[in-house]
Amino acid sequence: MATKLITIAFDVMGSDHGPAEIVRGAAQLSLESPHIHTLLVGDRSLIDDALAETKHSGERISVQHASEYVGMDEKPGEALARKPDASVSVAARLVAEGEADALVSAGNTGACVLSCARHFKLLPGVRRAALAAVYPTRDRRGQKADPFSLILDVGATVEATAEDLVTFAVMGAAYARIISRNENPKVALLSNGTEPNKGPRQVVEAHAALSAMSGLKFIGNVEGVDIPKGTADVVVTDGFVGNVCLKMLEGVHDTVMDLAQYAYKESLRWRAGLAMLSGGIQRIKDITDWEQYGGAPVLGFDRIFIKAHGRSKARAIANAGKVAAKAAANDLGKAIQQGLAR
Repeated sequence: MATKLITIAFDVMGSDHGPAEIVRGAAQLSLESPHIHTLLVGDRSLIDDALAETKHSGERISVQHASEYVGMDEKPGEALARKPDASVSVAARLVAEGEADALVSAGNTGACVLSCARHFKLLPGVRRAALAAVYPTRDRRGQKADPFSLILDVGATVEATAEDLVTFAVMGAAYARIISRNENPKVALLSNGTEPNKGPRQVVEAHAALSAMSGLKFIGNVEGVDIPKGTADVVVTDGFVGNVCLKMLEGVHDTVMDLAQYAYKESLRWRAGLAMLSGGIQRIKDITDWEQYGGAPVLGFDRIFIKAHGRSKARAIANAGKVAAKAAANDLGKAIQQGLAR
């Protein structure tokens, strides 16, 4: 049976590396994935110039002009109000109207989430959307042996109620089943102790609710030390705590790489030691390489949105497109609704 054609709308403007890198990623996707059509949204002249310099499959790429964009340093609400033709808003509208099946952007996160909120609808039973993030772990999971777990929320809902946390758990589990092919992901609440009564009131209430749920492998509370171990496949928390954890994990990766470079330059003895450990260091680099998983989803809307890192280059953008296509092809929204119904 032929694979269904999936159309992914790419917000080409507003990333750290500019439109050319996003176009190169979409071009790479057009050559690697014949079942994916890319819709590039942004300044047509800049997109055409980048395509002219990049090998691509022309029949799998189309362009929608948008005359404006939201910069990384702009306030999302104000910028979108001033710029009705902003690329991220146009792309979200096209997805909402059915012109594309999913949205990918490496632009201003606040503007992305706000554009989705304005053009998409929340799924029945979802009160607040959640921005999820993938992070590296020691343990591997799923059919693909992914060295990644999911944490949510990491910024969309700063203060989450117990009901929100339960919803986040269901949404995260559905995403892990589809993207990592992990049929029974382990779900946990992030707290300051593993006991059921540890943590703020909303965490304690969510623990009781999740413990009583069927169809969800809830393993209780985990602590911060469990995050990089991979004790849970899905870690649930509010957006404030989640964002702090995510930035810390990114900092650990950068620090490990910086220390290795420093040690290499410092002395011959250290260089010899690093050479002996090169296999292990390369594994750390591979595991912490966020470009291979492309981006993170905003869960809870009736349409798919994958937020790529602002520093994403072509490889990361192409992988974000593949993740978005996989989520759309496997009807992530329906899977979340089924989980909430249970």
